[in-house]
Amino acid sequence: MAAARWQDLAQDLGTKAGPARLFKLTPPRFFAKFDEMSARPFSYAQVGAAMAAGLALRLFFIWRFPFYSGDTKFYEELARNWLYHGVYGLYVGGSLTAVDMRVPGYPAFLAAIYFAIGRSARVVMVVQAMVDLATCVLVALIAARLAPVPRRAIAGTVALWMAVLCPFTADYTAVVLTETLATFITTAAVMVFVYFLTEPALDFPAGPLPQRSPVVFAGWSLLLGFIVGLGTLVRPETPLVLVAAGIVLCVRWWRRVSWPKLILATCWMCAGLLLPLAPWAARNARILGRVEFLGPRFAQTYGDFIPRGYFAWTQTWMTRFGEAYLVTWKLGKEPIVIAAVPQAAFDSDAERARVAELLGQYNRDLKMTPVLDREFANLAAERTARSPLRTYVFVPAERIAAMWFTPRIELLPYSGKLWPVGEQWRGNPVDFGITFGFGILGAVYLGLAAVGWWRCRAQLAATLLVLFVTIRTVAMTQLQTVEPRYVIECFPIVVALGALVWTIPTRGEKPV
Repeated sequence: MAAARWQDLAQDLGTKAGPARLFKLTPPRFFAKFDEMSARPFSYAQVGAAMAAGLALRLFFIWRFPFYSGDTKFYEELARNWLYHGVYGLYVGGSLTAVDMRVPGYPAFLAAIYFAIGRSARVVMVVQAMVDLATCVLVALIAARLAPVPRRAIAGTVALWMAVLCPFTADYTAVVLTETLATFITTAAVMVFVYFLTEPALDFPAGPLPQRSPVVFAGWSLLLGFIVGLGTLVRPETPLVLVAAGIVLCVRWWRRVSWPKLILATCWMCAGLLLPLAPWAARNARILGRVEFLGPRFAQTYGDFIPRGYFAWTQTWMTRFGEAYLVTWKLGKEPIVIAAVPQAAFDSDAERARVAELLGQYNRDLKMTPVLDREFANLAAERTARSPLRTYVFVPAERIAAMWFTPRIELLPYSGKLWPVGEQWRGNPVDFGITFGFGILGAVYLGLAAVGWWRCRAQLAATLLVLFVTIRTVAMTQLQTVEPRYVIECFPIVVALGALVWTIPTRGEKPV
């Protein structure tokens, strides 16, 4: 009888009375459910108020605490040369030379601003503030999508306000670096995959795809890959989103009958990833004579000597952001004194004397030669052989703690020092208060995120968020320095999960 009713409806769809008859024949609870699922997770008034507050916070950082990084000059020069001379390159020996030391996404962003508005660092920062506010809206959409349907408005509104008032992402709009744009694109990619996982039309726990679904299915996969490809042109580590997505899909479709869906999704994601990267690789092949889809790991020009042995040695002990200023970033520019190297870098007095001798050789002409670098590589290998757990477990774990539990004042004119408490408070109470406040606020955000994830841990989409944060954090421990900004792209996810604390799922409720 139900089949006859829907057959009658299908015939009526071709007539003028079709839509009206559709409304009459469809159960009212269907439209109620549809309205719940398609409703905005926040009101226009909330968006307006949040955007105003968020913009005020970001303009405060831009006006009061603008920051100029050492990498800023490279991005600005690449953008200027590309815009005014048509060459994506730098001046080397007085000649404009094409390079591939930085992927072109962020320089293209700067060049577009220079062309449309004018060449000004403050203008770039204001545009980045707008981009960051757009990221806040994406965060609210992610949180709302993960929340039970009756509580999506609460989750979306809380996430929106937590995001716009988060100083850790807001202060990065006041520096001409990739973080703000990379965070926006990464959050967009995560949002697309969250929607992909929670889309009812694609919720097929087993079996082949229905006949009408392959186009929609491929479209979601292609879109995710394309957004990640765009992000890769800004930050080369953005494909870690796809690594997390791939693991989640393998868990979702582990049965043999679902393997065709897994293969189809993987192929379309890879195709989407390659679409934005192909022009960059083709440019490198045509101009530089080699195919490069990503930028070089150490941001070097072709043929530059990279002291990998020296970096391998620092990875056996470096666990603090400040140590990069004393040891890593002085390389090739300033002398490195043995007193600047922490005691954790030595297992004995003999080893300390050996390092002092090597640094003395470097200090004579400020050059890290291949022979000298090999000595540091041998030293790193010996330290790892003596204590492999230190190199592969303890040092990375300490780096993770340093990246996540720092007060995050690296762009602000404060010391970041809390110990000894009494001495720091008496020396500069304002510095101590702000450092302590930022540290506590960071811990609050992380604590809320942990509780929010625990409440929605049964959802595969929530697993995706935690998995991506974990994978990215572990990957960043393998870089040559320890910087809090390496995990700034994860903070939108932290905020989205934290907002779920205000939603308590009841038994039987589904996320969508």
